[in-house]
Amino acid sequence: MSDIFQEVDEAVRREKLEKLWKRYGNFVIAAAVVVLLAVGGWRGYQWWEARKAAEAGAAFDAAALLVDQGKTQEAEAAFARLAGEGTAGYRVLARLREAAVLAQRDPKAAVAAYDMIANDTSVAPAFRQIASVRAAILLVDSAPLSEITRRLAPLAQPDGIFRHSAREVLALAAWKAGDTAAAKKWFDTMAADVDTPQSMRGRIDVLMTLAGTSDKS
Repeated sequence: MSDIFQEVDEAVRREKLEKLWKRYGNFVIAAAVVVLLAVGGWRGYQWWEARKAAEAGAAFDAAALLVDQGKTQEAEAAFARLAGEGTAGYRVLARLREAAVLAQRDPKAAVAAYDMIANDTSVAPAFRQIASVRAAILLVDSAPLSEITRRLAPLAQPDGIFRHSAREVLALAAWKAGDTAAAKKWFDTMAADVDTPQSMRGRIDVLMTLAGTSDKS
């Protein structure tokens, strides 16, 4: 008797499944197709992005090679193209390298290029700060101390990613301006920061001697 009841239960279940399939089968198939298309589309997008990144990387290396060969104008043009057509990461790197190459022949234009990066809110903060430091380095021989301070003092705070570079440029600018008090302030700040790179400490020791503040008193 148990076999009969089991067969009846199985028949009922099959009948219910058949009814459910007739009612919802098309939806199940459509959902499966959508999932397959989504997965395929995502895979395709990943492949396309990887290909673009590889092409941008090759273009960046080619432009850097032009710099090494002394072909600065060609390098500028190559970096400019990559800045406009490359992937997001390489666009920013290309803009920075383009400004660096431009600095060799036109420092004023390079400062403007760096400032554009530093003021571009779509660029990651770290890249914007790098641009600010590099622009200040180009200006350290010509701009007043107040201008260098305006640019770099915010980056020289204890939590600044590039505080060491910012402080070194500020100390150099103060020394060049003959402002012993400001120079000593940055010397002492760098000396007190245990994370200040040793190579940078050596350069600062030289500046401190030249500025007459080597006693750190």
